[in-house]
Amino acid sequence: MTAITALRRATAAPIRRGIAFSAPKSTTLTHRALSTAPHITIDKFISNVNGNHFEREVHRHPNDVHERNAPYTDESSRTVGSITASVRHDWTKAEIAEIYSLPFHELMYRASTVHRMYWDPAEVQQCTLLSIKTGGCTEDCSYCSQSTRHKTFVKPTPTMKVQEVLEAAKRAKDAGSTRFCMGAAWRELGNKKNAFGHILEMVRGVNGMGLEVCCTLGMLNADQAKQLKEAGLTAYNHNLDTSPEHYPNVITTRTYEDRLQTIANVRDAGISVCCGGILGLGEKESDRVGLLHVLATLPEHPESVPINALVAVEGTPLGDAAADDEVDSDGIANVDAFDMARMIATARIVMPRTMVRLSAGRLSFSDAEQYLMFQAGANSIFNGDKLLTTDNPAFDEDQALFQKFGFVGKPAHAGPRVAPMEMSGQVEITHVSGAEKQYA
Repeated sequence: MTAITALRRATAAPIRRGIAFSAPKSTTLTHRALSTAPHITIDKFISNVNGNHFEREVHRHPNDVHERNAPYTDESSRTVGSITASVRHDWTKAEIAEIYSLPFHELMYRASTVHRMYWDPAEVQQCTLLSIKTGGCTEDCSYCSQSTRHKTFVKPTPTMKVQEVLEAAKRAKDAGSTRFCMGAAWRELGNKKNAFGHILEMVRGVNGMGLEVCCTLGMLNADQAKQLKEAGLTAYNHNLDTSPEHYPNVITTRTYEDRLQTIANVRDAGISVCCGGILGLGEKESDRVGLLHVLATLPEHPESVPINALVAVEGTPLGDAAADDEVDSDGIANVDAFDMARMIATARIVMPRTMVRLSAGRLSFSDAEQYLMFQAGANSIFNGDKLLTTDNPAFDEDQALFQKFGFVGKPAHAGPRVAPMEMSGQVEITHVSGAEKQYA
């Protein structure tokens, strides 16, 4: 019997009962089974699995991302078989490019294994996105149907009433969503004091329903972020869209630095950061690597990273370029399931504790193609019939998809399940005693 096996057997029972304990301090690098990790407190949650007529006990991490990651500050790496993963903030572009360029079968195997090291692959969060203020945006984002600079089917509408939004949130909750996201088409909150007051009411109301609340409202200053946090905001979405190098080809009315400052304001207010990008903007593969490099080297990894496929809209510069046979539109709206899976898989490997969201464009992929993306490491989707202004699979279709795949939804305000591999001690953990790291 090996020393690791003996440790697993000796400590597996306490961890499964959710008992917190301390391990002896050490100043040297040690290899220990996962179940010996120090100071881990695991929440218990009773969940019905796949609609069966029995219940089993599952263990959950704390819901707050900082509380969730705090017990692992001395963790150096995790290993299963020949695959080793770690939460790092010092990735180089070359390292990420090497992962992104792996043969597809090898990339999928590695990403799927890393996913199982840190997550329960059966649990997928369902989010609903509602446009509370559609159209009339002064930005020139070349993919967006809501810009006043583009002639599209979208007509500007005023901000929705608070009660309308709360009714929509209730419908989403009844359909199975546990996170409700609200988006407004404008460049920034700025001095919109009246609108901001109504948004704070919406956040309080949705939070009061027991749903997690997310907003995407453009640029925020530090005080606005603080007020949203006090109102009960769970997360804030502010995508970087693409790499710093390609960004000026897509947007000129807001700088990359502007976006990074909003992300910093959100993070400093204690709100979870949701930040990702869009494939199909005419970018090169190096730009996809560049986007992931920025995200993976932030002071804290985003709590969630949405991966979107461009839904080309007639009247937008990118939409018109994609539709014009005489225009060189290579890379514009030309995204297949393998592109999405490759991007998701790379994000999963370089940010293993981050929730990766399969977002816009999902309607264009078959069930089998979507399954490929979940195998790559996606563990969240947006559901409902609209994503701001573009179509999305209906609620009942997603429920059938979950049943087909054997997935269960993540409850609201409950942390993610502890990975079954983590509970069973199949993951070999390397700890460095006294290491000062911040995982996110």
